[in-house]
Amino acid sequence: MSDEQRNTVWRFAMIFIVILLGFVAVLGKIIYIQAVEREAWLKVAEKQVPTNKPILATRGNILDCNGRLLASSMPQYYMYMDTRVPALHDNKGALFTQHIDSLAADLATIVGDKSQAEYKARITNAYRRGEKRLRVCDHRINYLQRQALLQNQLIKKGKYKSGIFFEDQHRRIKPYGILASRTIGGIYGEGGGGNSGLEKRFDEELRGEDGMSSIQKIGGRYESVTVEEAKDGLDIVTTIDANLQDIVEHTLIAKTAERNAQWGCAILMETQTGYIRAIANIDRSEDGEYYEAQNHAVQRVEPGSTFKTIALVAALDDGKIEIDDTVSVSRQPWKYFTVKHTDAHPMDTLLTVRSALAVSSNIALAKLITRSYEGSAKKFVRRIEKMGLMDSIYCEIPGADKARIDVPRDTVTLSKMSYGYSVELSPMQILMFYNAIANNGRMVRPMLVTAIQQNGEVEKSFRTETVKSSICSNRTLRDIKGALHDVVWDEHLGTAAAKKWSRKAQSKLVSIAGKTGTAQLFVRGHGYSARRHRITFVGYFPEENPRYTCICMIEDPKFPYDAGMDCGSAVRVIAEKTMAYTGCYVWKDGEKHLEKR
Repeated sequence: MSDEQRNTVWRFAMIFIVILLGFVAVLGKIIYIQAVEREAWLKVAEKQVPTNKPILATRGNILDCNGRLLASSMPQYYMYMDTRVPALHDNKGALFTQHIDSLAADLATIVGDKSQAEYKARITNAYRRGEKRLRVCDHRINYLQRQALLQNQLIKKGKYKSGIFFEDQHRRIKPYGILASRTIGGIYGEGGGGNSGLEKRFDEELRGEDGMSSIQKIGGRYESVTVEEAKDGLDIVTTIDANLQDIVEHTLIAKTAERNAQWGCAILMETQTGYIRAIANIDRSEDGEYYEAQNHAVQRVEPGSTFKTIALVAALDDGKIEIDDTVSVSRQPWKYFTVKHTDAHPMDTLLTVRSALAVSSNIALAKLITRSYEGSAKKFVRRIEKMGLMDSIYCEIPGADKARIDVPRDTVTLSKMSYGYSVELSPMQILMFYNAIANNGRMVRPMLVTAIQQNGEVEKSFRTETVKSSICSNRTLRDIKGALHDVVWDEHLGTAAAKKWSRKAQSKLVSIAGKTGTAQLFVRGHGYSARRHRITFVGYFPEENPRYTCICMIEDPKFPYDAGMDCGSAVRVIAEKTMAYTGCYVWKDGEKHLEKR
């Protein structure tokens, strides 16, 4: 072997020896760290935790007018276990073996969703696999359960020895279930902001401000120390009365289900204040059950014959007609240019304006309004606008539809507008108008919130807002009230008056005045259907001194149906129970009649 070859071999040998020595050194260091410095490095690893952690603010409550919870945030907790913590594996897992039975027993007793054996198997298997984040309980536990578990001897040793820790979640609950659910609204996920209803409208006030905690070493242990306290959200006090809400909701569900209707809506308003004491929305699901899905109360629809009152107020107040003026109607349709107007209650006679409203004659209203505003339809619409119906901010529910009452391009459209087609109003807006009649002409904004408070102390209060001090003259008001009385009490003409087979809106216990409405449904691709309708009754009570105004609207009921028989009777039941509950009237000697106190 030449010298050059020997030198090459020597160089490769030296390189190999250096690599080998380096490998031995690294291996030795690893062994040293594992055997000698293990505890020290584990303590360093434990320190590598976030130094700051947010403290979530508790979302404020939504209360009814009597302080009862309609929506609240309740603290709940997920329980986790890091089975890899060294303390559980020291001395061949002595700590784990010593406490696993008592831990499983406490979980079975306090949480109660699994047996002791099931909890022991679940935790033991995770321990053997070395799971970092075992969810010990499938479901969240409440505050009292958490406090009880904290007394367990293993959990008492803290997160870094037991591996057990809790993560809090604020769950939004509604103690009354679906009661006014769509109006109260919802939030995004757990702890998210409001996504609908009052939760969304008052999200800024309800959400509060998160605080901050810091992980600090105190007395040889790492503890969470509050740096900045969380500011809990404010409470919202609503106008809703949970008892009245229950009355309205159950009445609506019963009537809507009886007619197997698509949806129903009912609202109860306090006449003078505009306070909404109850608001119910019911939708039919595919399986036939009813639940709250949409807030129909603030979604606009063609109002049908409830709009006749609005049209007549405009014509009466403009001096176009008098309440005792007459108009001829017949069993045959009245053809106006290309449109045929028909009546649901056909007759060959002369009707006064007052009786035309009582019997709800489409022909009479079409003739009266076209004669009054032919060539000046814009004036008709502008007169209605002056009543305040186009007020854009009429309640606190986000996304509430504005009224749609456009100036018609032709008198044919005007003729259909006279009895509630080619216009759109929400049930809330219809209610607002009739409430103004009950309130001696003063239109007030419907209110759902009266105060914002913190720990029972009022931070901000809201007062009744007047939309219009008077929607019409006193004379017009007197005339229209007389016509609305006849709707319920004229047993020959009134569409909501008692008949042999139904009491409709006519009550023996409380006097009600109001108006029925029936509108054909527009079916896309087919036009208006003569067999499918939206029925309504809106009225106020007691008629002689109104305290409440109420509307009931039912969509697509199954035959046989009638606005007075179905919606009118629903309002009658609500009125009778409301008057009894509020103490305005009392039962006398156990008999089924009421008297004024």
